[in-house]
Amino acid sequence: MLRGFTATDKKLWQLAVPMILSNISVPLLGLVDTMVIGHLSSEVYLAGVAIGSSATSFVFMLFLFLRMGTTGMTAQAWGEKNQQKLVQAFFQPMILALGVGIIFALFHQPITELILSMMGTQHATHHQATLFLSIRWLSAPATLANMVILGWLLGVQYAKAPLILLIGGNTVNIVLELLFVLHWHYAVSGAAWATVIAEYASLVLGLYLVWRASQQRNLSLIPRMSHLSQGLARFFRLNRDILLRSLLLQLCLISFTIIGARLGTTIVAVNAILLMFLTFTSYALDGFAYAVESVAGEAFGERNAHSLTAIWHSACKQAMAVALVFSGIYAFFGQNIIQLLTSIPALQQGASHYLFWQAICPLVGVGCYLLDGLFVGATRGREMRNSMLIAAIGFALTLLSVPWIGNHGLWLALMMFLALRGITLGYAWRQHQRQNSWFDLSR
Repeated sequence: MLRGFTATDKKLWQLAVPMILSNISVPLLGLVDTMVIGHLSSEVYLAGVAIGSSATSFVFMLFLFLRMGTTGMTAQAWGEKNQQKLVQAFFQPMILALGVGIIFALFHQPITELILSMMGTQHATHHQATLFLSIRWLSAPATLANMVILGWLLGVQYAKAPLILLIGGNTVNIVLELLFVLHWHYAVSGAAWATVIAEYASLVLGLYLVWRASQQRNLSLIPRMSHLSQGLARFFRLNRDILLRSLLLQLCLISFTIIGARLGTTIVAVNAILLMFLTFTSYALDGFAYAVESVAGEAFGERNAHSLTAIWHSACKQAMAVALVFSGIYAFFGQNIIQLLTSIPALQQGASHYLFWQAICPLVGVGCYLLDGLFVGATRGREMRNSMLIAAIGFALTLLSVPWIGNHGLWLALMMFLALRGITLGYAWRQHQRQNSWFDLSR
């Protein structure tokens, strides 16, 4: 073992590395989507898929509580060595996920019409987006169920499973999309069907991994109705708070895009390029957040304050090192990365003008990612919700600077949003430490 590299450090890296690798496959999938559809005969195909993907991403991200809540409750049950709670942590959110998913699949037509009417798309693009969404919603039961499976596997610290699940599903998606769109020329419908089939393939693979994890850990996942009805109040309260948190997060991100669009076409394109930096940073730091969720949740279940402190110190040390690496790469090689992303001189110049925001973003945001993991592991949804509300208010107030400093004001608001999330959760964490109240959920 390396000098100064503790057992807690090693455990966090064992959990974080697979999640970082699997997370990076997500934006790569989006890149392949753009490349495949972008080579069709008309831009309306790409516009239709972009609108459809944005709509489904927004809706499904609202249900991220299925992943986050499941991880926290499973990790705590794992720390308590409580098999009954492990069964509850899997089946309670799974029943909710399948129920909501079936509703989306059955009523996909009115849901599609409602969303597109709110977005106000043009006729040709509207037709392609409708085609994409009418198929894509059929995957809703599998998409939401996969969130639960991923959360449960993280909670029992099956480190390789998320890597297998996400990369396996994304690989199926990419292969089918190349086959359906480029070989069989099914265009937008082919892209949608590729995603649907990949989601159900991931579901089958995920259920196998859950079975395998339960066998390796000598767990029996046979549910009893009397057990499933217990703890429902806490389950719904936690998921309600994380749902509201996710809604506030999505509204801020959408506001960033909408206000950027009002600053002009060039600014929209420049921000799209710069957001690629943010995407890879967030997915990398999320890998540590997921690891913290799992290990901190286990410590919470054990009521082990010493272990929790060791986890927090280790996570801060490791994630800050990763953030510094990303910050350094963006500062010294950002220009080269921009040139790889676009060959248009005006966009290269514009992106370079705002590049310093990307260099400071990993350092500003690292705290909020880690603290999210800590609070998810403790299932403290109310404090996460309140933190996000304060950050959203700060984001909105900072947007008032946009008329004076333009796109810099937009990026300043985003930095403020990340910083306030970290500051507010950090303050709550320190208060719990001083009052010795972290393990008391009644407070």
